Amino acid sequence: MNRTVLSMFEGARSIWLWLRGLGAALLLLRDPNRLDEVFALDRATPKRVRALVVRAAREHGDGRRALAERHRIVIDMVRLRALPKGTFGRSVADFYDENGLTPSAIPSLEAVDDASYVSAHLYETHDVWHVATSFGTSVAEEIGLQAVYAAQMPGRLAPILVAGGLLQGALWVHDDFVPRMAAVARGYAIGKRAQPLFGVRWDEMWEMRVEDVRRRLGVSAAETTPSSALAVHARQRTAGSAPAQP
Repeated sequence: MNRTVLSMFEGARSIWLWLRGLGAALLLLRDPNRLDEVFALDRATPKRVRALVVRAAREHGDGRRALAERHRIVIDMVRLRALPKGTFGRSVADFYDENGLTPSAIPSLEAVDDASYVSAHLYETHDVWHVATSFGTSVAEEIGLQAVYAAQMPGRLAPILVAGGLLQGALWVHDDFVPRMAAVARGYAIGKRAQPLFGVRWDEMWEMRVEDVRRRLGVSAAETTPSSALAVHARQRTAGSAPAQP
């Protein structure tokens, strides 16, 4: 009887999470900046999909080490601000300060098993990925970073955010659609070319030059410069010289 009740409870909870995730996706389609809805959409991810992400993390050294040790990254702004200009840690601190952000905006999740650790680690390193991959905080740049995630790991959240951001641009923010497409193309190329970024011990590289960190990971500035016609088109639009649209 207890097992039956538990099964019914889990079924009801799964339906609720699915509905909440659908609602979050629709809200994000209208406003991609709703961070709370991103978290809700992530919580709606089925267990079988989380298992795929865990399996992918186990396929490389940093991922296996991270899952075994469950190391947590602490963003100590006082320490990072004190590092020399041009170091990776100082660049992370500058990213927060220049964008009016704070590390506390990202929730610190419990890590009681591999699946929950994956979510916790990806949440708390999200802004560090921004700095490592040279993506800013505009909607286009955020979607570009999600394309890095999509290229590196299986899962649903990143592809949904990329697709939603592009669809939202196509429907309501026409002037930003091509820049978003260019950012996605650049992000996906970075993700495919770079070494696996999940599980990287970022805090062991705070004192390294930011260029050296990017070079080590395969995301140096020279390698991340987009060369596709789509990216050229985006630059032309920004400069006001884009060809007329039909």
